[in-house]
Amino acid sequence: MKLWQKNFDTNSEIERFTVGRDREMDLYLAQDDVLGSMAHITMLESIGLLEADELKQLLAELRHIYADIQKGHFCIEDGIEDVHSQVELMLTRALGDMGKKIHSGRSRNDQVLVDLRLFTRRQLKAVVDDVVVLFRELQKQSENYKHVLMPGYTHLQVAMPSSFGLWFGAYAESLVDDMMMLQAAYRQTNRNPLGSAAGYGNSFPLNRSLTTSLLGFDSMDYNVVYAQMGRGKTERNVAYALASVAGTIAKLAFDACMFNSQNFAFVKLPNECTTGSSIMPHKKNPDVFELTRAKCNKLQAMPQQIMLIMNNLPSGYFRDLQIIKEIFLPAFEELRDCLQMTTYIISKIQVNEHILDDARYDLMFSVEEVNRRAASGTPFRDAYKQVGLEIEAGQFVPVKEVQHTHEGSIGNLCNDRIAALMEEVLKDFHFERMIQAEQKLISGE
Repeated sequence: MKLWQKNFDTNSEIERFTVGRDREMDLYLAQDDVLGSMAHITMLESIGLLEADELKQLLAELRHIYADIQKGHFCIEDGIEDVHSQVELMLTRALGDMGKKIHSGRSRNDQVLVDLRLFTRRQLKAVVDDVVVLFRELQKQSENYKHVLMPGYTHLQVAMPSSFGLWFGAYAESLVDDMMMLQAAYRQTNRNPLGSAAGYGNSFPLNRSLTTSLLGFDSMDYNVVYAQMGRGKTERNVAYALASVAGTIAKLAFDACMFNSQNFAFVKLPNECTTGSSIMPHKKNPDVFELTRAKCNKLQAMPQQIMLIMNNLPSGYFRDLQIIKEIFLPAFEELRDCLQMTTYIISKIQVNEHILDDARYDLMFSVEEVNRRAASGTPFRDAYKQVGLEIEAGQFVPVKEVQHTHEGSIGNLCNDRIAALMEEVLKDFHFERMIQAEQKLISGE
């Protein structure tokens, strides 16, 4: 069954090509299609296009379908084009012609738009929750190891003293900036496109403010042409936010793989998080972080993929946009998997507290010595030259103590201020509006 079916059949190969993976991707959107339909028909009853008793029966059946989706029992049957058709078919089987009334005043264009918005905002909340867990674990480890020094590098050469407090804490603060990107993505996502129909509005007196409220959106996409133009644009901008998180995780994974290697031996990954070799019995490979790095690098390509699909399209709907689903919908699960794996390993990672016993790291204290002499009255340039000549002559003796006190340095990590920044960002998401609206639709209270 096709919602647009008339008195001719489409060539089977054309149908295969045009449908593509859409039925598979639509399973991601099933519960959101039901929620959108609940809000839409509630609005239809308010403007006289449904009777009160019809609304009651339709809502009850939609809640039954929603429950089946939650239990994993929902599927799109063979020969059914998409999730919208499947839900309408199930309503029609259960309630007869009454089920055919739910499409009044909307197109599959705004139907999939609202499905995508509902799906995306829920997935963004899940990503935010996972980022917060990793953030707190990183801050915890930063405090645990704030007094353990390690080499800092520039050009992959030993440079200056750093600490594990700085290393863990740097990635925590990076996640704060990523969270700001996620907040912007959520705010753009949390606007209602329902009622824009095929992108040009509808002659029915739709109450778009009502569906906006029922679905817990912050506002609507007001201009109906722009609502349709938001398809692709929203996914691209959300993808940039996901890519920002992925970039932080990829860099952390690279560091962890490098620091875990025998040539560094700064950290040791938990045995249960490593894999072995089929030929070398001594190997403990950091495969989890290597795969995390690869997956996160792939996620960072997603905004460009989406942009190249939608960037040269004029206003209005085009089937090109269907392909974006294949890139976009699975990305949340992949990123969340990486976040959860990273959090687990960071919580179990073992830190080498005796790195500086190795003389190869002695020269990282050269700047400390220059600064010590400059603070005692020697001009900086002279102190620099003195220490440099001592190093060349093999006479440099490091003092393995640091006196860093300024904000954000080894001795003053400012983890409390970073935590406060994160809390400030989190409080402005207002997820409670979304949660309450969806629960009310589902429960019928």
